[in-house]
Amino acid sequence: MKIAREQIEHIALLARLALSEEEKETFGSQLSSILDYMEKLNELDTKDIEPTSHVLSLQNVMRDDVVQPSLPREEALANAPSRTEKFYRVPRIIE
Repeated sequence: MKIAREQIEHIALLARLALSEEEKETFGSQLSSILDYMEKLNELDTKDIEPTSHVLSLQNVMRDDVVQPSLPREEALANAPSRTEKFYRVPRIIE
């Protein structure tokens, strides 16, 4: 499927890309190749295949939420470049 130059320019405009003439040619041929491949995929018979959201089955890999003691305040603030008695000190951002 050949993509028209106007379509490439429109896509570049939407993506806020300033493309040279050479880049328009390159990206045009690459997009055409991608669309040709998609057309091949559309020819496949997928009538009996169940839709999936992922190729691999996913499972929860997070650990159980267990209450544990937190890091002591002094240890947490030990490497802070600037701090007060209990908190990190950061530059003021609101005037």
